[in-house]
Amino acid sequence: MLLLISIHPSRAPDLVTQGAIHFSPGTSVSTYQDRYDNICTRILAPPGRLTMSTDFIVTDSGLLDDANPAAIQHPVEDLPDDALTFLLGSRYCETDRLTETAWSLFGHIAPGWARVEAICNYVHGHIKFDYQQARSTRTAWEGYQERVGVCRDFAHLAVAFCRCMNIPARYCTGYLGDIGVPRVDAPGDFSAWFEAYLGGRWYTFDARHNARRIGRILMARGRDATDVAISNSFGPAPLAGFFVFTDEVI
Repeated sequence: MLLLISIHPSRAPDLVTQGAIHFSPGTSVSTYQDRYDNICTRILAPPGRLTMSTDFIVTDSGLLDDANPAAIQHPVEDLPDDALTFLLGSRYCETDRLTETAWSLFGHIAPGWARVEAICNYVHGHIKFDYQQARSTRTAWEGYQERVGVCRDFAHLAVAFCRCMNIPARYCTGYLGDIGVPRVDAPGDFSAWFEAYLGGRWYTFDARHNARRIGRILMARGRDATDVAISNSFGPAPLAGFFVFTDEVI
């Protein structure tokens, strides 16, 4: 199995306690960094039930996601080489099927920050969040057609629209607790958002919540959910269940 459940190296300096992954029963474990610098854990899962867990404390600034309404959209010819990958279509972000729609919806919006905000506003209003209708195979095009999904579907559609408009966008997954917002009784889970390249750097956007948040802890980023799946198994490995808890420690 390949697991992407470690903190992204960009947040490693903020770890107060080490986020080691524990396995029961024990198994052989090795790690490597993929092309997007994500920490991948490689294991040989033994027969039978396998439990994996991790816990850690991470320091966070307590500041909202960065915002810069003056951030420009770069012409494609001025983009850095490593951003070009995030203009291309991918498994869950079918730019070829959404380009005409994207330009009809956002072509009149000024390039730059305002255009990405318009995309987030549209996706936030277009898709209804429904955890009971989560589907691991739903693509951006299908999310646009079905108008229902979970956080990954919001992120995929927003990423696809950005790419259609020549704005590099990459999919992100991580922890997002209810710090700084009203508590909810819904069970904890991993969260998905995206980053767009504007004004010479990557900025965080979240079409699901459509608001800047506190305490967003990145685990992995890539082209879409294909690159950041929490687990990939090479053989039958049904998921019996999982729990995510995020708490503020003062």
